[in-house]
Amino acid sequence: MTVTRIRGTTFVVDVSPESVRRTTLGALRPGKRVNLERSLRLADRLSGHLVFGHVDGIGELRSVTREGDGALFRFGVPASLARYLVEKGSVAVDGISLTVFECTARSFTVAVIPHTLAVTTLGDRRPGDRVNLESDMLARYVDQVVTRQLRVSRRPRPRRTRA
Repeated sequence: MTVTRIRGTTFVVDVSPESVRRTTLGALRPGKRVNLERSLRLADRLSGHLVFGHVDGIGELRSVTREGDGALFRFGVPASLARYLVEKGSVAVDGISLTVFECTARSFTVAVIPHTLAVTTLGDRRPGDRVNLESDMLARYVDQVVTRQLRVSRRPRPRRTRA
């Protein structure tokens, strides 16, 4: 999304119909909190995960288990995205970059520290809530390259004949 107007403490963004179809944006109501973060400039120091702000699909919060001051969040995920989730890989949930520490064919778990619970919408989430998911960009790229290579290597090769 692109901010098109700023007025005091509010702003207006342009949202494409595609974004509304693929995200939870259509379910937002006035007064609902959202997570915002400035984009990284190419000249900035990089620390943490590569998160691009692209929503790949929608998941569902299945459970929240308190663990000390933090919590373990388990999310259901479409199979089309689960293939990109790996232990110690990154995932963005509603734009919040997190580390996957357990994953299955249809779910993953992340540990959320107290600071993240306090300053993001994760602290407001309850089981059954739908969330926007961005899978690990590096995993997606590797998958696409390997898949293309396998397709190319499986193509029948023309037979050589002698004239």
